[in-house]
Amino acid sequence: MDTFASFFTSQSASGNRWSYDSLKNFRQISPVVQTHLKQVYLSLCCALIAAAVGAYIHILWNIGGLLTTLASVGSIFWLLSVPPYEEKKRVSLLMAAALFQGASIGPLIELAIKFDPSIVLGALVGCAVAFGCFSAAAMVARRREYLYLGGLLSSGLSILFWLHFASSIFGGSMALFKFELYFGLLVFVGYIVVDTQDIIEKAHFGDLDYVKHALTLFSDFAAVFVRILIIMLKNAREKEEKKKKRRN
Repeated sequence: MDTFASFFTSQSASGNRWSYDSLKNFRQISPVVQTHLKQVYLSLCCALIAAAVGAYIHILWNIGGLLTTLASVGSIFWLLSVPPYEEKKRVSLLMAAALFQGASIGPLIELAIKFDPSIVLGALVGCAVAFGCFSAAAMVARRREYLYLGGLLSSGLSILFWLHFASSIFGGSMALFKFELYFGLLVFVGYIVVDTQDIIEKAHFGDLDYVKHALTLFSDFAAVFVRILIIMLKNAREKEEKKKKRRN
């Protein structure tokens, strides 16, 4: 019994040390970096609003599709080619990329709204909670603690790409689709942590390009949101089909 008591005591003490160390690590973020993070997250919020507007425009005029996807990609490449001192132009391109991205996701959102509007709200809340929790975890962690995961996540992203490429050519099963869906969600949730720490680390070394950093986090948010929305929509459809079978 004494052994178990000492074990739990040590675990409790280590937990307290972790909490204190986490707060101390958060305080180690310099005021300049804190200001930079405020700009990044403010720009991210504006980009998310622009994406919501884009999705709404699709619902009104049915503009989402291949053209809006290409327009979003083109806006991103244009943004990355513009020098940092042209701040207003880069912010405008970020909003344009987010708007077109929202319009591209619009058909999926419209489908979910037709089936059950609460699914969209649930996916948005779930994505926001996950994003906030993992971003906060990256901020309070020790510097560079999770950056090593970048290589693993890149490998995971490569696996997803080749699986999607193979399934588009040879056809894919439902099991493969589920694997791509859940594994992709895991990969992009990991990218939230890694990209947040990478942004903090770059800011410590003087890279204060908040527009590019906001674009990175927006891409992570959009990828996670789409996968959560698909999962929730799929689960809702399966429940509806089961109810119909029971009635019959």
